[in-house]
Amino acid sequence: GYGYHASQQFYGFTADGAMAIVTQTEPNRPKVIGLLNCPLQKNSTASRVIANLPPIAASSFAKKPVFEPGTGFSSRLLSSQPDHGDIKEPISSILLLPNGAGVAEKLPLIVVPHGGPHTCMSTAYVPSYSYLCRGGYAVLFVNFRGSTGFGQAALESLAGTAGRQDVRDVVLATQSAIKEGMIDPDRVGVCGGSHGGFLAGHLIGQHPELFKVACMRNPCTNIASMVTATDIPDWCYVETLGPGTYDFSRFSGPSRQELEKMWESSPIAYLANVKAPTLVALGMKDRR
Repeated sequence: GYGYHASQQFYGFTADGAMAIVTQTEPNRPKVIGLLNCPLQKNSTASRVIANLPPIAASSFAKKPVFEPGTGFSSRLLSSQPDHGDIKEPISSILLLPNGAGVAEKLPLIVVPHGGPHTCMSTAYVPSYSYLCRGGYAVLFVNFRGSTGFGQAALESLAGTAGRQDVRDVVLATQSAIKEGMIDPDRVGVCGGSHGGFLAGHLIGQHPELFKVACMRNPCTNIASMVTATDIPDWCYVETLGPGTYDFSRFSGPSRQELEKMWESSPIAYLANVKAPTLVALGMKDRR
């Protein structure tokens, strides 16, 4: 069965309004789709599962199950209390651990800060990271302050502090995972896309002693050069300069002082410190 921290979604009601269409998933269990009884409706029938989704789309055609849901690895929720930043909301992260974690030897860790930046990583099944975890890697999903679901104050605290507060949050979460006792501190890598790639660049530049390898997918690496070429200049202003710094009614080029602040908030400011082998995946038409 599903654990206490299963991730659930509501999609809508059936045409007659008698049943709710919902899904449920966990880090080691692919999504199931179900119809949920609505007790206030007289013609509602019993709740039931109507579909069990496969681990990946291609596995729908496999002759035998790719794996048994709920097996292979486990997950645990971690909470880290920051002493930096104005809003001291705890940092929530999800640690995936292969079966037998830490028994024979300590595990390599892949740290995954999400993109957005104002989204979050839930306790849902993610095929790619499930694959890595089953291959012997521990995986850490980090919901740094600025993520959704942890209060408005924590969400807004990222504006004007990107490249500093969020970086320290990810480091703190990583250190908390290492303290669990099953992670090899000399084999820690980071992988992220968009704002997650932005953070990956910062982490290998600001903390080269901790993060030994990186994968950056469509990362924001130089906000100063990005601001006049991108379709999201508002992000460049708000996340580096703070709320209210972008006027949607008109556009004027950034000042010298604003460009300096954007550059200082960018991973490129720490390029000289980078030692980690880094894979960069970038679309030729990516404007972000």
